[in-house]
Amino acid sequence: MSVTFADVEAAAVRLKGWAVETPLIESPALNDRIGGRVLLKAETLQRVGAFKFRGAYNRLVQLTPDQRARGVVAFSSGNHAQGVALAAKLLGIAATIVMPKDAPVVKVEATRGYGAEVRFYDRLTESREAIAAEIAQGRGSVIVPAFDDPHVIAGQGTAGLELARQAEALGVRLDVVAVPVSGGGLISGVALAVKALSPSTVIVGAEPEGFDDAARSLAAGERVVLKPATRTLCDALESPAPGEITFPIMQRTVGAMAAVSDTEVAAAMRYAFATLKLVVEPGGAAALAALLAGKVAVPAGGTVCVVLSGGNVDPDLFARAIRGEI
Repeated sequence: MSVTFADVEAAAVRLKGWAVETPLIESPALNDRIGGRVLLKAETLQRVGAFKFRGAYNRLVQLTPDQRARGVVAFSSGNHAQGVALAAKLLGIAATIVMPKDAPVVKVEATRGYGAEVRFYDRLTESREAIAAEIAQGRGSVIVPAFDDPHVIAGQGTAGLELARQAEALGVRLDVVAVPVSGGGLISGVALAVKALSPSTVIVGAEPEGFDDAARSLAAGERVVLKPATRTLCDALESPAPGEITFPIMQRTVGAMAAVSDTEVAAAMRYAFATLKLVVEPGGAAALAALLAGKVAVPAGGTVCVVLSGGNVDPDLFARAIRGEI
């Protein structure tokens, strides 16, 4: 099923008054460092602390009364979990979230705090998809995918719609928009919106090293599934492959990809904290990390918008990153 700019516009109408219109933040220090103008789309300030609320609410608000009565099931390491949990609470829907045992405690506690039931699984020995399917079948619940769903993609795209219109209101032409990438829900939605309003803007995706499935897929012209042997600091970006729906959109709209190391991500988190006064989680800092590491090509004196996609970071991990221990 395809997703259009009209779908993103419709999602924006549904989200009005429910999602936060997050600000574009500018730092003279960052502008000086990059040699251009940098606008930061602070989805860290979104409800649940990440962009995921947008897609989750847009999906759940369209459920029929019968579907709402039977509840929803989702699987996520954290931000999608919280997005679905809060959207379900606001709409009076029961939610069950399948989460890995090693998910950040702050994300697990927040998910439960929104009233969702949490079912843990082992990343190495169990399939979260199979567990979610079993729960959904037993209860007649609706599964809410983290990224490979047209309504979720359209909801995430509202972040792109906002940033493009905010930039236009500032009288700014966006040369580049850089976005963290996992399964592609955010970047495909953002790209649909930005390219519709500013066709010349280059969309750049940022992934963790070792989890560069989107870059490999785009290079190969087909979806490539990775089997990573290690973990990454960016727990939110560990998808092994782009989605079946998101990948064709990415093929049409994404101009470049960048891979960032854990060291570069930690440096971006420190920079965001010390200079921008923002708390950004590892996955949420991936695009900023790529920019700071010189991996995002910005024309001299040009303007780049960087999406900071989330701020739900484990306190101990954050402290280690800030102290320079990572």
